[in-house]
Amino acid sequence: MTGSTNGVRTPLPPTLHVERQGAVAVVRLARAEKRNALDDTTVLGLEAFFSSPPAGVAAVVLDAAGEHFSAGLDLAELDERDAFAGMQHSMMWHRAFERIERGTLPVVAVLKGAVIGGGLELACAAHVRVAEPSAFYALPEAQRGLFTGGGAAVRVPRLIGTHRMADMMLTGRVLDADEGQSLGISTYLTAEGGGLALAMELAGRIAANSPVTNFAVLQALPRIAESNPADGYLMESLMAAVASSSAEAQDRMREFLAGRGDKVRRS
Repeated sequence: MTGSTNGVRTPLPPTLHVERQGAVAVVRLARAEKRNALDDTTVLGLEAFFSSPPAGVAAVVLDAAGEHFSAGLDLAELDERDAFAGMQHSMMWHRAFERIERGTLPVVAVLKGAVIGGGLELACAAHVRVAEPSAFYALPEAQRGLFTGGGAAVRVPRLIGTHRMADMMLTGRVLDADEGQSLGISTYLTAEGGGLALAMELAGRIAANSPVTNFAVLQALPRIAESNPADGYLMESLMAAVASSSAEAQDRMREFLAGRGDKVRRS
């Protein structure tokens, strides 16, 4: 069986639905009866979609059916594995979420209800996160004798700091939507039920950018941030030269200089 396709090149599992609205694709987790817990089939489906997205898509909204974004790993997936098999399973999640974070399409995630464990790992792979007031965040692995395996140990500290992640894991602390916004888990906090509309608006703006600029933000910016300053400055110079030399960039600058381009204004 496959999820809804809307031009998707690779068949998807029924736990993922895809809709198209112009240049924006909505990828929706569709396991509402299980609070969108992530099984391997769903994770591999995400990898397949982001490895070969539909032609003409310039941005993605990552949404979820029902009241929850994702309650994390489907515990039915916790088969007994030896250490090597466990490592391979973790690396499969890493590979899939890397396709999101370091892929070709900017991703805006809509967070609501449970954003727990693997659900938080998935959310942190997105580039922009819109939260509703119902969203809450937790990393309960330590209480179950486990450790994170889907990238949280790398991505979450970048957002909230290692010490805050340690607190969440050691004590089982749950962050509400306001705390998640103030600490940097979410990028926007909207009204209840308003997450998808805002995410679509943001994705529409992103899709209207130059593809070269979006590529630079997804591919070069994180590498610059992770590099030493000298290498970062060089990479920035190279990427600036590539972006400004594109025909589209030059056309946009001519429009702006002629007074026909949009000016930056206070919202």
